[in-house]
Amino acid sequence: MTQIKAINAQQLRSFCSQAEFDFKTTNDLPDFEGIVGQERAIEALSFAVEIDRPGYNMYLMGSTGLGKHTLLKRFLDEAATKKSSADDWCYVFNFDNPQNPKAIHLPAGEGREFRDDMRRLVQDLQAAIPSAFETEQYYTRQQEVRDSMQAKTREAFNSLAEEAKQHNVILLRHDEDLTFAPVKDDKELSPEEYEKLSEKDKSQYEEVISVLEERLNNLIRQRTLWQKEAREKISEINREVGMFAAAHLIEEVKVRYKNIKEITNYLMDVQEDVINSLYDFREYEHTETELPVEGGEEYYGFQHYEVNLIVDNKEKPDQNHGCPVIYEDNPMYQNLLGRVEYVSQMGTQVTDYRFIKSGALHKANGGYLIIDAHKLLSQPYSWEALKRVLVAKEITIQSLGDAVGLLNTVSLEPEPIPLDVKVVLVGGRSLYYLLEDEDPEFAELFKVEVDFSESIDCSKESLNQYAQVIATLIRKNNLTAFDQSAVQRVIEYGMRQIEDTTQLSTHMHSMVDLLIESDHWAKKEKQAVVRRADVQLAIDKQIYRADRSRDRIYDEIKKGIIMIDVSGEKIATVNGLFVIETGRIEFSQPARITATVRIGDGDIIDIEREVDLGGAIHSKGVLILSSYLGAHYATGKPLSLAASLVFEQSYGNVDGDSATVGELCALVSAISKIPVKQSFAITGSADQHGNVQAIGGINEKIEGFFDVCKLKGLTGEQGVIIPASNVAHLILRDDVVDAIENKQFSIYPVNIVDEAISLLTGLPAGERNAEGEFPEESVNYKVEQRLLEMAELKHEDQHKDEHEHENACHEESKESKKDK
Repeated sequence: MTQIKAINAQQLRSFCSQAEFDFKTTNDLPDFEGIVGQERAIEALSFAVEIDRPGYNMYLMGSTGLGKHTLLKRFLDEAATKKSSADDWCYVFNFDNPQNPKAIHLPAGEGREFRDDMRRLVQDLQAAIPSAFETEQYYTRQQEVRDSMQAKTREAFNSLAEEAKQHNVILLRHDEDLTFAPVKDDKELSPEEYEKLSEKDKSQYEEVISVLEERLNNLIRQRTLWQKEAREKISEINREVGMFAAAHLIEEVKVRYKNIKEITNYLMDVQEDVINSLYDFREYEHTETELPVEGGEEYYGFQHYEVNLIVDNKEKPDQNHGCPVIYEDNPMYQNLLGRVEYVSQMGTQVTDYRFIKSGALHKANGGYLIIDAHKLLSQPYSWEALKRVLVAKEITIQSLGDAVGLLNTVSLEPEPIPLDVKVVLVGGRSLYYLLEDEDPEFAELFKVEVDFSESIDCSKESLNQYAQVIATLIRKNNLTAFDQSAVQRVIEYGMRQIEDTTQLSTHMHSMVDLLIESDHWAKKEKQAVVRRADVQLAIDKQIYRADRSRDRIYDEIKKGIIMIDVSGEKIATVNGLFVIETGRIEFSQPARITATVRIGDGDIIDIEREVDLGGAIHSKGVLILSSYLGAHYATGKPLSLAASLVFEQSYGNVDGDSATVGELCALVSAISKIPVKQSFAITGSADQHGNVQAIGGINEKIEGFFDVCKLKGLTGEQGVIIPASNVAHLILRDDVVDAIENKQFSIYPVNIVDEAISLLTGLPAGERNAEGEFPEESVNYKVEQRLLEMAELKHEDQHKDEHEHENACHEESKESKKDK
């Protein structure tokens, strides 16, 4: 086995050397207009935007803080400029069925004009119709009809009275009553005089009066018909006058929208309703206060002519041309599909088409709708409603109570609006895969997966682009310029977040926070530019604000309450490392891994698992230990030991396999009775063949043990043993690198377990020779010999137990024979 070399400090300081930056401050760098390192996501977005087929909606996935929303909005805004503007939509009164308002779409911007034209039309009608009915010509025509009817009636009654007079009968009027009475010598007979008449004369009078009364009744009925005819003629005159006043006004609006069939049909209905409502217009008292065109005031009794503009796509000065791009932050059912609002009148909830409100789907119709997937699924019925409209390709406004069958009230049923929208859900990967597995409709409706990467490859080109991104963010947030060293420290901070010196972080939110805080500390020191020290101070302050728990743990280590040794040697005790997450920071705490061994059947007891504090992955690592021991040391005989492993003074849940190598070294020490150096801490996963594998949290673990060593005093012998495959992930604090450079602290990368054993014991681990034997002075030889001893002892114990059992059976047989 070759000698294991510690990592030198230079390896830990050359992260950005390949960039060859040639700027002094970020003021020398241009803005970066593109999107760094998201080629896969951009290609997926372009594909989804270009393909115009059902179901090709998008699910954009990636970790929070990557700037997905910002990048998506920028991309869609640019794509929207290449598409035509979406239509305006409005609802109007349905004169045939008021419960079903009609939907009308117009080219972008014309919806507002149509609404204003209708408002002006009503104002014009309110002025023109009363004026038309106040003309001399109208009154003359109306009076002619009345005079004609009255003359005809008068002539008929006079003719009847003349005929009665010829039969010595007169027609008398008493208020509204008409009666006939006999006369003699042109004088009405009194009742006494009439009684003195002969029966013949009386009979003759009665016969005549009866005939006349019949004719009078016919005449009265005819008069009613003449009055009806007169009213119809007057109504026709009113209609003619109304048409004269209104038709040309309505025609002007109709000509303006002659290419939109729905509007011309609607205006024909409006014209018919206006003619049928002439009395309302004639009774309207026009005031000097005009109804504003841009207002929500009522039409003083003519509200049903109002146009309810629910989607207005008129271009605004601060908006790009093209189709809409809408982000719905609160995707409740009503916010997505729209709603019908109610007002209280006389203790009753009432509504009409004017209270129809649009939802996000209406506003995004013809364009793009962005929704946070987690928020969408958190809202009752929103997800099912979205799927329903995407399948139906139309938006039906329906109250949530009606949609789920909880209410059966009579309400409006607005005409559905055709839907043409691309929906983009933004969420995490786990949610995407959950929907893929559990919802069969999801894959049919969201066929495009847009995967944003958390990192990009580190190269000369990407580093320079990254510096431009930093400069762009600095200018966008009005911050002080950063010098080259500060930019390099920001890049290192991003690398530290993803634990990889070969990658650059795309987590823009945390980067912006660091830039803002670095600017703050630089300004506090009255610096003209932000330096590396200012960035480091900002990082240190972030940690300080959140590391109270870490300080308390380290204080307990310093006081000896938590027992950790960083010098000397101990048998079966190894310093392991585990990471603790507290809010926004992670830190490492060293912990003693101890092992005990005895003769057994090859079982290794994981005490953490036995008390339900160990996770499945940790338990898997312990089982791998048993397999490694058997394969490495007990190929010819059974593994005849029992062992126990535990994290001492650990009172929380433990998971992960990063302690596997440390646990294995503790077992080797316990079996061989060779002490291990307490000046080392160790971390790493191992497979069944003894290969050391990479683990997470490597920087936190190294810094955690360094901090404990610093508390107890650096001796130059202390260090951390890590997997060699983790070297590319090392981005350590400056004080740790300085200690390594000054030979006060070391980091040893290992590839196999034997290398870790050699470092911890100071003895060669040993490799099998051609005969398959370990060298006698090696650790592996002593482990193998101890296991062979255990196997022999167990075999002897088993043989002894078998012999005693046979003797007992023999004695029992003899006693049985005696009894017989």
